[in-house]
Amino acid sequence: MAEGISRKTPIGELVLNCPVAAAVLLEHGFHCIGCGLAAYETLEEGAAAHGFDDAAIDALVGKIKDAAAREEEIIKKEGKKPAAKESKKPAKKSKPG
Repeated sequence: MAEGISRKTPIGELVLNCPVAAAVLLEHGFHCIGCGLAAYETLEEGAAAHGFDDAAIDALVGKIKDAAAREEEIIKKEGKKPAAKESKKPAKKSKPG
């Protein structure tokens, strides 16, 4: 996925296919990755709307590509996606029916 990421990649598609990208976007102030526009807006359009200039957009795309490449490397090494952090909440018990 890393090599397919560009300024023209729709944010919604990116987050769906490369969840690690969501963390990078959140770190850079994109708290709207779940909004309706994210489904259609490209990285370039979203970053420009957040005040990023061309150099900052390129840097953001680079960081996302790097994060995606690291995740891909982990998947290759371990043969699976990195485990999600587990919640410390106890599991809900179902009521007898």
